[in-house]
Parts: sequence; C-alpha cells; structure tokens
Amino acid sequence: MKIAVSGKGGVGKTLVAGALAYFFAKKKFKTIAIDADPSPNLALTLGVPLEQVREIVPISENKPLIELKTGTKFSGVYQLSFTVDDVVRDFSVETPYGVNLIVMGTVKSMGSGCTCPANAVIRALLRHLIVERDEAVVVDMEAGIEHLGRGTAKHVDTMLVVADSVVKSLEIAKRIYELAEDAGIKQIFLVGNKIANEVEGDSIRKFAENNDMLLFHLIPFDEQVLRAETRGETPLRNEQSKAIRSIAELGKKLMQQ
Repeated sequence: MKIAVSGKGGVGKTLVAGALAYFFAKKKFKTIAIDADPSPNLALTLGVPLEQVREIVPISENKPLIELKTGTKFSGVYQLSFTVDDVVRDFSVETPYGVNLIVMGTVKSMGSGCTCPANAVIRALLRHLIVERDEAVVVDMEAGIEHLGRGTAKHVDTMLVVADSVVKSLEIAKRIYELAEDAGIKQIFLVGNKIANEVEGDSIRKFAENNDMLLFHLIPFDEQVLRAETRGETPLRNEQSKAIRSIAELGKKLMQQ
C-alpha cells in the first residue's frame, strides 16, 4: 500500500499522514513514513522526542551521503545510477509508534531544471520506496505532485488530498487533484479535515460535487489535537481523540479499496 498525502499548508495533512502510518503499523504492516514536506514535522507527530528531531539530518542535506552516492573523480560530474536500499537501512528513524521514518528534505519539481546530486538521490530513494519495496508507505508531501515525477507518481496506490472548508484550501486541493489525475494516479480522494460543524461539512461536499472530486472522508475538528500540538506532543498518544479515531476509520476504508 503506497499512499501520498498532500494539501495546502496548515490543513492537517501531517496529522493525517502520521495517524495513517500508525494505523497500518498497528495492523502489523511493516510501515515507512516519508516526510517530503519542505517544513518537516512528521517526526514530532510520530512521537520522536524534540531533542532527537533536532538531530535528524534530512537526506537532501546529508553531504557525505550525497557524495558517496553520486560522486566521481571529475569536478562537476556525478553518477546518475546508484543503489539506495542501504539508505533506508542506515538513515531511517525508528519511532515510538512502530513506524520507520525517513526525512527527505526539500524535493525540487521535475520542471525546475535542477539536476543537482541531492535531488538525484532523493528521486532515486522515492522511486525505490514507492516502486520497488513491499512495505506500506505513507508520504507526507508538499502541495502538488510534481516532485514525485510521473514515473513514480503512477505507482502510488492512492493520493489523499486534504483540505479544510476554507475556499483557498479547497481551490488548492482542486489543483492538486487535477495534477494527480494527469499523472495517472489510480485513486484520488478528497479528505475534509478540521470539520467543526455540519455547515463546514456541507461546504466541502458541495465543492467536491461541483468540481467532480470524490469526497472520501471527513475528519472532525478536535480540540485535543490542537492542545497536544500546542504543547509539542504527539496527538497519537490519545487514541480516544475523535480525530485520531476518524483517521483510523479512514485507514480501514483505504484497506477495503
């Protein structure tokens, strides 16, 4: 199962990605969570202590690793072909919730023209994890799908586009949804998050219907999640949280697809 989670910043996609990864781990799947957001916070959601989070070096910033994988004897020339399976073994972080975490760092889009060594390693690692390995993989992405690349994106089983009821959030979700369709992703679902009342739920339902988007699940607003994140704690500690329970229901629905 390979799931990518995207959406506008602030809509709660990292919570969705982290709670889904935890759900799959509890179901006895070997699970890898990938933080591919330029502002990585997935480690905190997965219960990694703040002191340890501060010591994590994203793959894109690990200069010795990048040089090892891509370096040649010639200045300005680097290898395009290299293995990355050892990166998963050596640089993933074990989290308290049974999920292995890889922090990618900034991933430049396919159209940016960047052919830098760090980007080459990240692309190879993403492709390896999504295309070649058997674990359940959950990717916390930035808004968009371009940095996956079409060859990798089409191997994602499901794209979850997370949005709240704010118009700007929904418009960005619509654009991501269209990009995912163009990339050939098999299943694309809109997921409403932080839904405080029926009016907000109806707003997302109407937007989805008017824009030919499949609304798959609504996650309620939960004060307990807000309090936990304000304290710098993982919301996963409270499995009675209505948001965490709702994301577990989302996980069950995904397993039935």
